[in-house]
Amino acid sequence: MKLSEVLIKPVLSEKVNALTEKYNRYTFIVNRKANKLEIKKAVEEFYAIQVIDVNTLTMPSKVKQRNTKAGLLVGRKSAKKKAVVTVAEGETIDLYGNV
Repeated sequence: MKLSEVLIKPVLSEKVNALTEKYNRYTFIVNRKANKLEIKKAVEEFYAIQVIDVNTLTMPSKVKQRNTKAGLLVGRKSAKKKAVVTVAEGETIDLYGNV
C-alpha cells in the first residue's frame, strides 16, 4: 500500500484536542487495511516528526434511519479505522495550518 493512501484525514474534536495537549497524541482516520508500521511511516514522512507509539481501533458500521415525507429511510454508515499516534516530546503537528 502506498503511504499516500494510508492517512485519510485528521480527527478534529474537543476530545482529541485534550489528548493532544495532555499526552501529545494525535488522531487520524486511516485506511482499514493499513497496519501500525505503515501508519507510523506515513505520519513520519508527511509531518517530519518522530512517532513513538501507534494505537489503532476499528469503528464498526452503524445503521442510521430518519423520517421523511416519503417515509422511513434506512441506511448504513461505513466502518472506519482510527489511529492514535503519540509523537516525541517537544514535537507537534500543525493541523490548523492554513485555516
